[in-house]
Amino acid sequence: MPDDPSLGESVRTAEVIATLSLATDLGIGVPLEYGLESTLIAMRLADRLGVDPETASQTYYACLLFYVGCTANADVAAEIFGADDSLTRYATPGRFGSRAEMAAGFLRAIAPPGSTPLVRARQLAYGLPRIALVFKEHLAAFWEVADMLSDRIGLPRPVGTLFNHVAERWDGKGQPGRAKHDQIPLPVRITHVARDAAFQRMLGGDGFATRVIGERAGHAFDPDVAAVFMDEAAEILAPETASSAWDETLAVEPHPWLTLDGEAIDRALAAMADFTDLASPYLVGHSAGVADRAASAAEGLGLAADEVVLIRRAGLVHDLGRVAVPVRIWQKRGPLTADEWERVRLHPYHTERLLIHSPFLSQLAPVASSHHERLTGSGYHRGLSAATLALPDRLLAAADAYQAMTEPRAHREPLWREQAAETLGEECRAGLFDADVVAAVLDAAGQAVPRIDRPAGLTEREARSSRYSPAACRRNRSQVRSGSRPRRRTAIWSTRTGRSGCRRVPPPPSSRWSTDSGHWENSQ
Repeated sequence: MPDDPSLGESVRTAEVIATLSLATDLGIGVPLEYGLESTLIAMRLADRLGVDPETASQTYYACLLFYVGCTANADVAAEIFGADDSLTRYATPGRFGSRAEMAAGFLRAIAPPGSTPLVRARQLAYGLPRIALVFKEHLAAFWEVADMLSDRIGLPRPVGTLFNHVAERWDGKGQPGRAKHDQIPLPVRITHVARDAAFQRMLGGDGFATRVIGERAGHAFDPDVAAVFMDEAAEILAPETASSAWDETLAVEPHPWLTLDGEAIDRALAAMADFTDLASPYLVGHSAGVADRAASAAEGLGLAADEVVLIRRAGLVHDLGRVAVPVRIWQKRGPLTADEWERVRLHPYHTERLLIHSPFLSQLAPVASSHHERLTGSGYHRGLSAATLALPDRLLAAADAYQAMTEPRAHREPLWREQAAETLGEECRAGLFDADVVAAVLDAAGQAVPRIDRPAGLTEREARSSRYSPAACRRNRSQVRSGSRPRRRTAIWSTRTGRSGCRRVPPPPSSRWSTDSGHWENSQ
């Protein structure tokens, strides 16, 4: 379209990839920027090896995205391993070790030390046969997701094919065991050394990392790559600093720098949405659904095209911080503990922190991280109220609530669309949501808009003035258009199929599910 605000836009692909790398750090439970530090090590190695520009470029992107398939089958892994961090704590240190080290690491990950012998025996009795059944399937899903995401982000096709080799070893004893020695692409061999060196340094420092890489040379690692690392380990590892590695990581991207333009930006953001939602079968398609719902409602309210684009993009990445919450919690059918609920409440915070590093994505962060805020101040993570919630914030919050109601969750069945519309109207009357916004969301969903009384007997004009207060406008002036009246718009509505006879399940007593919370993603 000639008036499409996305036309003429451009953003560095590395910003999106580095953000995804940060998200994978949270997803696998390692310190933030582990992926960035690994990539700096990989690029120093590549430089000393004198690789050609194409190999250097592939090494850069493959190392950043090394764990981008971590959300594939994450729900299965949560069932098998005995603790939220047991895979990273016990199995990852020995990932590139001997077979004995790898086996011992997996056994401890399935049945972590510290439990009683009986508990550990039960964990092993369940976990060992299960992992034998799903291991190859899990690896295949990891490779497929990584390949798919790298393609949708706009990376050259050869980068995606590298992920078929991430579990191979120099000695040919990796998975699926179809490649060894030089049959494994050089970018992968460099990445293996860099990733393990960065991890071992976290465990025991530079000297420890150097010794481990030396021990694994000729086994898991290319001996030539390992030798270069050991010869110049002090310079390649480089001292860790208190400052962020973000700027340096973007600076070492090999030229020519890749960029995303126009619609390619939206495809990349949609890929980030799918990366997030793969964490649980209950979440598949959620982010895209919220983005479409919010954008349609924004159009219905007559917002400008650039505001609609911002809201849609914020919707795609609003749940990126979910990966910081253990999958076990999203899969839990019973009440959450106080600690689990606190982790859930922090996922919008993690969304904000992941997006804030990128100059482009940081523009989406204020709206994307406000999707669980409520006009009454009862939301999270900031507890903002009507005075500080701008129109885009309100749109995304209502769209997210409606979309979540119509989707199944581990602790409840989905609501029928009519039930969801009625419930959203009830929560609006309780003061949680903006009346005009709720009307626009339901209209865009093809639902009848219930009558919603104005607060405190105000007229429509007075209510609109109070909702779009100067404080809210100041918070995100470029994103607020408060004077427009809603216009009727009907959009084609679609939802996931495969479930019938859905019913609203009343909340069990003494649980996380409170009927007045208005947080349907994690409650009710």
